[in-house]
Amino acid sequence: MDTLELAEKVERGDRRALARAVTLVESGRADHRAEAVTVLERLAKTGRQALRIGLSGTPGVGKSTFIEAFGMMLIARGLRVAVLAVDPSSARSGGSILGDKTRMDRLSREAGAFIRPSPSQTHLGGVARRTRDAVALCEAAGFDVVLIETVGVGQSETVVAEMADMFVLLLAPAGGDELQGVKRGIMEMADLILVNKADGDLKTSASRTCADYAGALRLLRKRPQDPEGFPKAMMVSAAQETGLTEAWAEIEALIGWRRENGHWQGRRAEQARFWFQEDVRQALLAQLQTPDARARMRALGDAVARGEMPPGRAAQDMLADLRAVSASSGK
Repeated sequence: MDTLELAEKVERGDRRALARAVTLVESGRADHRAEAVTVLERLAKTGRQALRIGLSGTPGVGKSTFIEAFGMMLIARGLRVAVLAVDPSSARSGGSILGDKTRMDRLSREAGAFIRPSPSQTHLGGVARRTRDAVALCEAAGFDVVLIETVGVGQSETVVAEMADMFVLLLAPAGGDELQGVKRGIMEMADLILVNKADGDLKTSASRTCADYAGALRLLRKRPQDPEGFPKAMMVSAAQETGLTEAWAEIEALIGWRRENGHWQGRRAEQARFWFQEDVRQALLAQLQTPDARARMRALGDAVARGEMPPGRAAQDMLADLRAVSASSGK
């Protein structure tokens, strides 16, 4: 299948073609990257936009359960839902379990849903480098809502905010201690905090946790992209599917306000600039992965280890070599 045919099938909403296109944009091969750029350029002309929702939370908080229940509710409302679930990769082997699709059994069988697990590899915040491109593919395929599930909570996890229109933080009852040290950075990014598992014996604890975070949110600096009352904390139960309708109503209210007040397109323009700069940075780092570059790095590293040259001088020599290779290849 050539790039033109692939793009046309994605535009028609063909889920198999969409899966192939996502595989293409995730590939690290240079020829695949060139084909991916061609597909993305063609699909950008559709002008379609979906609501992008980034979702993060501590491990075990019930992200997959929440996404399935939330996605089923949206589909019942006639919306098409795409889920891009980023799985943690092993630092030793590089492998990932990629089990999100099996944990969302009901949602995966829906014709209006598309679930794609991807390995985080070594990328900042557990968001795979090409997830941003996968989001664009899902938009072009006509999905109304794209949910981006990230690996967990950490200071670097906030990179998800650079590809989402709204950032949702999912918490467990009495789980505040798990966020110590990273709480402020995450909360400053959050548009909506949802305390999950607000049912049974945990309901009282969930209510207390929700009140604690609601109070903490009021202490944060007011953001220009928020109307009165946002960001806010709410209780939900993914297992009992309660609070989901109310959460969706708040999401719609916030997004509607941002559209009317010019924050939607402004933020998307900022994100496009960010990902252009990120692609440039990644392309520069990729130059260090060529066989010649790795060999030169090893040689200079050995010289530094033996005390024959300082690290700063070795770094300058390495950069000079890269510039020389770049200049010769450009001739």
